[in-house]
Amino acid sequence: MRSIYPSAAVLASKFTLVSSLRAQGFVLANAGQKPGPADVFLIMEGEVPPIASRTLVLAEGPVSATPFADGRPARLCYTHADTELAHAFAAALLCGRHVAVAADPESLALQALARRVAAADITVLVNGPTGTGKEVLARTIHAESSRAAGPFVAINCAALPETMLEAMLFGHVKGAFTGAGAAGEGFFRAAHGGTLLLDEIAEMPLPLQAKLLRVLQEREVVPIGATQAEAVDVRVVACANRDLQEEVAAGRFRADLYYRLSVFPLSTRALADRPGDVAALAAAMVVRHAAGRATLPWISDEALAMLVRHDWPGNARELENVIQRALLLGMGDRIEAQDIVFDRAGPAAAPRVAEPVAATLTNIVQIHEFAAIRRTLEECGGNRIETARRLGISERTLRYRLAKAREAGEMLTPAQAVAASA
Repeated sequence: MRSIYPSAAVLASKFTLVSSLRAQGFVLANAGQKPGPADVFLIMEGEVPPIASRTLVLAEGPVSATPFADGRPARLCYTHADTELAHAFAAALLCGRHVAVAADPESLALQALARRVAAADITVLVNGPTGTGKEVLARTIHAESSRAAGPFVAINCAALPETMLEAMLFGHVKGAFTGAGAAGEGFFRAAHGGTLLLDEIAEMPLPLQAKLLRVLQEREVVPIGATQAEAVDVRVVACANRDLQEEVAAGRFRADLYYRLSVFPLSTRALADRPGDVAALAAAMVVRHAAGRATLPWISDEALAMLVRHDWPGNARELENVIQRALLLGMGDRIEAQDIVFDRAGPAAAPRVAEPVAATLTNIVQIHEFAAIRRTLEECGGNRIETARRLGISERTLRYRLAKAREAGEMLTPAQAVAASA
């Protein structure tokens, strides 16, 4: 795991940011710990950067975000009112292009679970709608594992013709078939010592599923045209956007392969079901697509509100399209509401019906969150502004969390009920 080295001044005045980064998977460095090559530093403006190219400088004042460039530190300036988006920009600047970022409690719980799974060298099955970050989660598992120094190889099983898929997976010897003028290594051998991502695994034809099952069981491949098996040391992460149990019941997916892949299943959710992630993802996409600018465009409150309200049928991929359009349409250092252009207008927001609460990990996280908010509200006499300040979140985020508490049937005191309905 990557460590963060905050200065004493940062710990004194920006501890909520440090806590937010720890939720993203950073570890707070111990006193006297020697920095690693991927570790980062947090300092306040005016302090000397320990390693400029890996230092985020924090300042108080009008919002602005400056990316890392040419060995210079990144800089983030904001006030308490901008805390939510500022934390999102900080995580995006420090995490890197292929690292998952989140703010929704359920998403943070999923990331924490993925990091725990990464420590065990087992096969993982990631299920979820298209565009919800399954490959990003797979990359996180690889990066947090003992295989991080090895290759990460991704293949989309739906993108290759059935006749080519076997050769691409397992390799072939020269002359094995017409056109095989040279031997092919295959993705399994290319990923030796690392991780192989099999995306859209549900699209794999049944005959090839049987051969994949044998590779997973025996840890060896037989290239097409070869007579000797070759050992491979590969961790497999499989992704699917369809329910594989339903595919098994319909006879389109082998049951034995499903159970071989689903050693530890993880599920991603549609973006519309996790509006708390919108700001974090939007900031990450601004950092990704505007990294060449001297100053990163800030997202105005009105623009962010539009993003949060949208229903996102295309999930994170649609959000990325919208952010790229906004970067082209925006004329200054801010993304305004008029710069937000959706593929289509979302439906009018309908009141959500509370679902029965199940005893799942995500519900446990939510219950603890509600308890922390309830306790802080009591300490602040129901004052939302002071409660948000102590929790290190924006007042808008607090209102959203209180609404979620009401939907979940959480009991509130009279003062809290007034705060929740205000």
